[in-house]
Amino acid sequence: MAKAIRVMTKDSALVPLVAIILGLLVGALIMLAGGYNPLTAYASLIEKVIGDPYSIGETVREITPLLLTGLSVAFAFRTGLFNIGGEGQFIMGMTGATWVGVKLTLPFWLHAPLAIVTGAVLGGLWGAIAGYLKARRGVNEVITTIMLNWIALYLGNYIVSRYLLQPGQQRSFLIHDTASISLNALSALFGNARLHLGIPIALLAAVAFYVLLWKTRQGYELRAVGHSPSAAEYAGMNVNAGIVRAMFIGGVFAGLAGVFEVLGVFHYQVISAASPGYGFDGIAVALLGGNHPLGVVLAAALFGTLTYGSAGMSFGADVPPEIIRVIIGTVIFFVASHGIIRWLLKPLRAGRKPGEVA
Repeated sequence: MAKAIRVMTKDSALVPLVAIILGLLVGALIMLAGGYNPLTAYASLIEKVIGDPYSIGETVREITPLLLTGLSVAFAFRTGLFNIGGEGQFIMGMTGATWVGVKLTLPFWLHAPLAIVTGAVLGGLWGAIAGYLKARRGVNEVITTIMLNWIALYLGNYIVSRYLLQPGQQRSFLIHDTASISLNALSALFGNARLHLGIPIALLAAVAFYVLLWKTRQGYELRAVGHSPSAAEYAGMNVNAGIVRAMFIGGVFAGLAGVFEVLGVFHYQVISAASPGYGFDGIAVALLGGNHPLGVVLAAALFGTLTYGSAGMSFGADVPPEIIRVIIGTVIFFVASHGIIRWLLKPLRAGRKPGEVA
């Protein structure tokens, strides 16, 4: 418990908190400039999120993929890598789960687990490609992951259109019921919100993130490689293997996000003209969460709430939902601009008594 308190009271936790407040204030100023009432808008947002059981369930559903892609990015950051490829890994996870869910006919106790594992492994392998290119060829992972995002988008579209397409539709066949992870009984309690088994698994993934990085020898080696590759190599660690392993694990997290969207939410995969965006939002979630699993959970909850609640702002206060993206962008700007926030907090720090802890 003491460790959890220290995490939440560190200066690194204060910066995102102030950034969120500043982001909301900037959003309010923008709404005022546009002739909208920010108090009505934010009240409508809150009403949309917690106004009824269905909205609560859908908000939780919206948080789940953001949590997993945030963990994907944060894991890579913790090991000294920049995983900008969560989008492609997300799509490959979707594609793997869709293939197994549509093409195979298996008993329920085997079908869904196999679809989950297949999608997760494909997402991991998609991340490992970038890791291998960096480890063996010295290719910057930012470049390769961005390129792999586009390759995954068009490869996923090709697989769906060539092998899985529902005739007359721009989507795949529905997955078999035995591959579904929807929690129908629980969904009924929440007004038929699209709740699924991936929600508790995502929370377990955050726990696994923490245990792996801070409680295992392998995690220690991965963090050591991230802090100083040369020192890790001098200590006898396999730096190249660590890079590939870290990108694989990050890809697994993002792949799971795509898996759960197919198996738990939509039950099919569409031919997309553009990326779904969860992988890129995961970068913002990881940044706001300080690349710590607890911070990522809280940041995903915030972003998911704002994203789902933006529709309430539109209907309740006639505010364009794009304002939410402005607020999120402003929050990220302030998180990245530590100096601005510390300058704003300087008068408060100056007023502390000598020896008082921040």
